[in-house]
Amino acid sequence: MRGNKARDTAPERRLRSLLHRAGMRYRVNTRPLPGVRRTADVVFPAARVAVFVDGCFWHGCPDHYRPARVNGQFWREKIERNRARDRETDRLIADAGWRVIRVWEHEDTQLAAERVAQAVLAMRSSPATSTIDP
Repeated sequence: MRGNKARDTAPERRLRSLLHRAGMRYRVNTRPLPGVRRTADVVFPAARVAVFVDGCFWHGCPDHYRPARVNGQFWREKIERNRARDRETDRLIADAGWRVIRVWEHEDTQLAAERVAQAVLAMRSSPATSTIDP
């Protein structure tokens, strides 16, 4: 498992590149909330938007997740814990007034970047709103 990157994965880099080209500035691999041990892949602190780029295997994508053939019970439990942690993270961040955006690694990066840009603009214009985007 040492070969699995925790940050700067190809989908993250593609998304960040498109956001940067669009003139957006952000923080990378940052905790949106102090005191909460959850790290978002892309964070817009002023707009209060946290973006998570989720891998299909590690986060149990409904379209692409395929159960492991070896040690299946362990991996089922591991993926379910990851999904439960994701739900808790979304709730904690949204309750603090942030917008949470989840992007699957297989999503069209251009569409994801547009979704993030729209969320950032919306939060800048009405910061009192907090929601979770799929």
